[in-house]
Amino acid sequence: MHTFRPVPWFAADAQTETSWVQQLSANEVAGFDAALAHAKTVGRPLLEMVPDDFPLNAAARGALKRAIDTTQGRWGMCLLKGLPVDRWSEDDTRLAYWGLGLHCGVARTQNRASDILNDVRDVGSVYKATNGRGYNTNASLDFHMDSCDVVGLLCRRAARHGGESKVVSSIAVFDEMKRVRPDLAELLRGPFYFSYQGAQDPAQPPYYCCPIIGNHSDCFAMRTNRKNIVAAQNDFADVPRLSDAQNAALDLLDELMTDPRFCFSMSLEPGDLQLLNNYVTIHSRTSFDDFDEPDKKRHLLRLWLAIPDAQPLPPNWLEYFGDVRAGAVRGGLRGSHRSSAFEAYEARQAALMGMALREWAPVALPLATA
Repeated sequence: MHTFRPVPWFAADAQTETSWVQQLSANEVAGFDAALAHAKTVGRPLLEMVPDDFPLNAAARGALKRAIDTTQGRWGMCLLKGLPVDRWSEDDTRLAYWGLGLHCGVARTQNRASDILNDVRDVGSVYKATNGRGYNTNASLDFHMDSCDVVGLLCRRAARHGGESKVVSSIAVFDEMKRVRPDLAELLRGPFYFSYQGAQDPAQPPYYCCPIIGNHSDCFAMRTNRKNIVAAQNDFADVPRLSDAQNAALDLLDELMTDPRFCFSMSLEPGDLQLLNNYVTIHSRTSFDDFDEPDKKRHLLRLWLAIPDAQPLPPNWLEYFGDVRAGAVRGGLRGSHRSSAFEAYEARQAALMGMALREWAPVALPLATA
């Protein structure tokens, strides 16, 4: 049984105690460069690659392990700085990012297209439209967690203005809710329904139930995304209606997540890799203005990872995550286009990582009644 020690932190703590920020050394960077050069000679499609196709030296492997371990410790986050994206092409950056991910865990599919490596950039989409996804817009995003153990954002290009990343300790926010309104805090342990925004497997219903605060006895875990709660209320008549008290609880949670005591802002620079534990941190982003030139536009690459040392999840999160065992392959949005190549990758990578992989089947729980 793993021991996990994430603790509540405040914005001022993250500002002054920067052990969560790690700078790559020259030797570590050289390890990533050499691995990329080798991977380019191998020339395999991403889903056919194994870690040996991106062979890291001991220094680079150690840097990745420290970074991932930091996401599972006190902060629930890590900022790894110094990946040489300034001298890597866009294709090189994509290959290197996928390659380093092979040393960290098992990638998850992220959307209705079942993509494994998403481009986070403005392509003119609308965030709050039906089935809208914020990563394809320049909009300010609501606070949310992604559907995996760890989300990695590699910054290739920063915006001209804005696009700041905001991170909050979910433990600290829930502690404050319990202090000021214990009655509302308790409601977060009950059932809440979220829209899949069209990214479910064809065998799944278009919404799912996931209490915002899970019921694990030892490991804290929170999951929230109000935009998708509202979408489920608006789009699906059979989803139970939110009570006034539940809406008040969500309002208070929104208020606390934006409170400067809890909300820490950071500007991601080219070469920064932000890694967030989705059970103990909540994140968002400010709106941004972009450059006109295509290759100067804000561009991040996003990986969703299941990792070997992740905590057990609450039993009442099984419907959404598919597996709640510590260190199991779980999470992701299955989408409609999972390929046989991805299934083969998933099984092979899980075995290489020593991670349990349960054969997938939809878990549909009965609708909660008031």
